[in-house]
Amino acid sequence: MPKIADIEDTPNPNAVKFVLKDRLTWGTACSFGNAEAAASDPLAAKLFEIPHVVNVYYMDKWITVTQDGTADWPTLVREIAMPIREAEAAQKPASEDVANFDDDEPRLAAIRKLLDAQVRPALVSDGGDLQIVGLEGNVLSIRYFGACGSCPSSLAGTLSAIGNLARTIEPDIEVEVV
Repeated sequence: MPKIADIEDTPNPNAVKFVLKDRLTWGTACSFGNAEAAASDPLAAKLFEIPHVVNVYYMDKWITVTQDGTADWPTLVREIAMPIREAEAAQKPASEDVANFDDDEPRLAAIRKLLDAQVRPALVSDGGDLQIVGLEGNVLSIRYFGACGSCPSSLAGTLSAIGNLARTIEPDIEVEVV
């Protein structure tokens, strides 16, 4: 049963990040945008049973819950805390599966490395993350998760910063959110 170490506000006023003392996963991100998607995940399914919860994202020792903007956070946080405390802590895997991007095209590999070093740590600290979906021609497609998924800062400022970083590698890159 994970214990909650801290509860942090995020730049997204509709999302809160719960920092845990125990792991929920070992490097695997779990993202759910609705109750149907969460049906096979016991923790996320319980969280979606709480009125106003619209997104659940967790990885390692933290979980971000996003609400619809109509609930009172102090009340909602107390309701959300119960299923988190009842969740099973993750067991360390026998071998760690690490994504291998060695087969990426060089431009995409360089962009991925740059974003992993300069952007993703900040997003994770704010209760979110991003995934590079692909590079088609000069269009880099990304997907936001957790608090970043509906945050005005992610959809404007962070997206602009990602584009500027990507253009240091490829000057004609355009970035889109999918």
